[in-house]
Amino acid sequence: MHRYIARANVDHYIALLNGADLMPDRRSAITKMLISEADELGHDLEQLEFFENRAAAGRKRVETVAHLRDGFAFGTPDRRQAEELLVNIENLQTLLEDTCHRLRRKINSRGP
Repeated sequence: MHRYIARANVDHYIALLNGADLMPDRRSAITKMLISEADELGHDLEQLEFFENRAAAGRKRVETVAHLRDGFAFGTPDRRQAEELLVNIENLQTLLEDTCHRLRRKINSRGP
């Protein structure tokens, strides 16, 4: 049951961090909660797969937001807003990829 709740929390935090309207201090607090939940989930192949799925979805999200951003003219308010959103999405993606790398290292360090 704990893993179910932790995974639901991870998905909730990811959804919040994908938004464009979070203030930096709130974004930082949610990021810390996401990292904490990831650490509590454990370090097995099941959790690695869970985060790899989130990272794969995140890569698609980065690509989509970059494409949308490119549809706005340089120097416009819409372009600036899209660029800010893209930075937030890329930062989240870095966190997800780092989590996958960390889990892989922990799993591999245990050996067969």
